[in-house]
Amino acid sequence: MSAESLHASATALLESWYPALDSDRSLREAMLAFLGSAPRGCLREHAAGHITASAVIFSPDGGEVLLTLHPRVGRWIQLGGHCEENDATIAAAALREAIEESGIEELRMAPELYGAQAHPITCSLGVPTRHLDLLFRITAPADAVPVRSSESTDLRWWPVDALPANADVLLR
Repeated sequence: MSAESLHASATALLESWYPALDSDRSLREAMLAFLGSAPRGCLREHAAGHITASAVIFSPDGGEVLLTLHPRVGRWIQLGGHCEENDATIAAAALREAIEESGIEELRMAPELYGAQAHPITCSLGVPTRHLDLLFRITAPADAVPVRSSESTDLRWWPVDALPANADVLLR
């Protein structure tokens, strides 16, 4: 578990991801180029930008998605955040973040990359940076009751066809 294993896992995920949209293919290539120039680019210490790990958490039937009202961003977004050096992989970081931010222990994660996004943000570093977000699809158990963490203003299930107006979440 190290910056090197996170970097290797991010690179492998992106190399094995073949998105259908031109915009996603361009983002994939940009992220791979970023990783090629940033050996510690999966850690928040890389102030110019860093890979982050996110979880798009769906209800068992796929009809709802769990979103957090992020206090810094001010919009409803998927759960996730910074990788830590003790995360073995980007997927492990996304699952850790999902559990920490949802309070739901029995989450099931699809192993492949669900998608990618890039966001300009002033994160916990306190300076403008860019989050290069790798997303994973996660399914919650039927009886899941989310518990809001201190990292969220609000946390709730939303129907995938009736998201709040200020939502910024990738749904495929």
